Amino acid sequence: MFGPGFQGIVLGNIVEKGFAAEDFVPSNMKEKIIAILTEAWKLQVPVELTVPEIDQFGHFSTNVAMRLAKERGVAPLDLARELAAVAERASPAGMFQKIEPAAPGFVNLWLADGTVQKEFAAAAADGQFGFNNSITGKTVMVEYTDPNPFKLFHIGHLMSNTIGESLARLAEAAHATVRRANYYGDVGLHIAKSLWGMRQLAAEMPADAAEPGAKMAFLGKAYAFGSKAYDEQPAAKDEIVAINKKVYERSDADLNALYDKGLAWSLAYFETVYQRLGTKFDDYLPESSVGDEGVKLVRSRPDIFKESDGAVVFPGEAYGLHTRVFINSQGLPTYEAKELGLNKKKFELYPLDRSLIVTGNEVKDYFNVLLKAMELVLPDVAAKTVHKPHGMLRLPGGKMSSRTGDVITAEALLDQIKEELAKRVSERSTLDGDERALATERLAVASVKYSILKQHPGQDIVFDFEKSLSFEGDSGPYLQYAYARLRNIIRKADEQLGAETVRAALRAFDASRLGDPVELALMRRIIEFPDVVMTAQERFAPSGIATYLFRLAVTANKFYETVPVLKDEDERRRGARLALADMAARTIARALGLLGIATLEKI
Repeated sequence: MFGPGFQGIVLGNIVEKGFAAEDFVPSNMKEKIIAILTEAWKLQVPVELTVPEIDQFGHFSTNVAMRLAKERGVAPLDLARELAAVAERASPAGMFQKIEPAAPGFVNLWLADGTVQKEFAAAAADGQFGFNNSITGKTVMVEYTDPNPFKLFHIGHLMSNTIGESLARLAEAAHATVRRANYYGDVGLHIAKSLWGMRQLAAEMPADAAEPGAKMAFLGKAYAFGSKAYDEQPAAKDEIVAINKKVYERSDADLNALYDKGLAWSLAYFETVYQRLGTKFDDYLPESSVGDEGVKLVRSRPDIFKESDGAVVFPGEAYGLHTRVFINSQGLPTYEAKELGLNKKKFELYPLDRSLIVTGNEVKDYFNVLLKAMELVLPDVAAKTVHKPHGMLRLPGGKMSSRTGDVITAEALLDQIKEELAKRVSERSTLDGDERALATERLAVASVKYSILKQHPGQDIVFDFEKSLSFEGDSGPYLQYAYARLRNIIRKADEQLGAETVRAALRAFDASRLGDPVELALMRRIIEFPDVVMTAQERFAPSGIATYLFRLAVTANKFYETVPVLKDEDERRRGARLALADMAARTIARALGLLGIATLEKI
């Protein structure tokens, strides 16, 4: 699931990289069906099932006949007819309503109502519903966010943080021990540029008692000032290069004091952002702690790394890549060497089964070179390391650059969204001041996170304010609203019937009382959840959870709007409908949790 080593098929899900096949145990409806069909058809190829969006094409569908028809020399539809007939005879009695072939060569399957009801009842009784034991006992480190001190936490960091946090939660949902790691650049030329700028702008420096945001704004301005001088003023460039060396050596007391101040300001500010985003890191790994080890690794392998104009490089062209400097002409480690030291350190700190690194696409080529060098120098580490690149997050206004000071910070974006949402919430809500503040904060974070996670991780995203903040479309607020509506049913039931009566109904409901087409559709959607989670885990793709969540919310809202619950005079059916509303809410909450999005009881 998390890296090189497994090239097989896991019950129809093609896994690019992962642990051993025996780690995976069928635990959901799709896998049960795949196991039945694989046995009935005696196939040596994987049976892949999809869930059609329209019921007329089945609750599940497979194109295995089209994949086999050519090698068997038969028409796909004829083979689909044969396979459908065999599956009909071999499947457990009463499991399917029908199994039918369809042009040009699909086999479509519809679950019997009794099967749906039985599976839903089991799901509702499962306190770990949706989670699995696929990597129980494994240790996974996810490294993500990685903002550099002395520079602003910009909207690009939201991509890494949001995706990395979700991947960490998906690994936890497979019962792995997860370490969240944050690797930050506390040394390097960007630090030297910032320190030079801080000295030049000393008159503007905030007091230690100033707000974290004011301190960070000053550091961002100092970095932009130093970067501009480095590019345009030869004398300033020489001074910055000298500062860079002194920072590594810790050889200048005044410079050390300025550096320590800026570093403390940066790290304290970052924590305020992480708190807003719902992230808490286990390990902070500064560049300064891994540079020396990186240099040792490089210098210990002259057969791999070569001297070039006073520097030491990795000749990537020999491997179809490009050459990169690992030790510069001053004898200092570059990012590349420090990354080697970092990845060695990770595996010294913990017995990792997988190390997952989340970064932007812009360093994809750099990581290709790094991973090749790592493969040669640290083969055991490389075999367990996966790089997951993501696209860029942009606003309609276009690009940004911390070098020029043209930066859109994550905090500014969240505050702007929160301000707009406050207007929308006030138009539709009776929440008091504290409740409204909590609601707008969580809605703002959900707006950003969901807009990121509903896209494939490798895609660039232009944040659409109107769509992302809407309560009526494919958005974070829409999902939170769907959850709040379902929870409102349970709250009203507690008020009208008594909390103990409702709890008893939820514990002892009769799923056979749920026969309305909308109820059956919602139950089917709920029991898809475990397979959706496992697929997202296998593919490192939280987007699958997001897609599922929207479909679940649409179905749940239809149930809310068309099926009477509290007004139902049939006590047993009312109890079952309450259980369905409760389980739909719990599933939405659990899926939102995997995306790192908090729920709201009221909006």
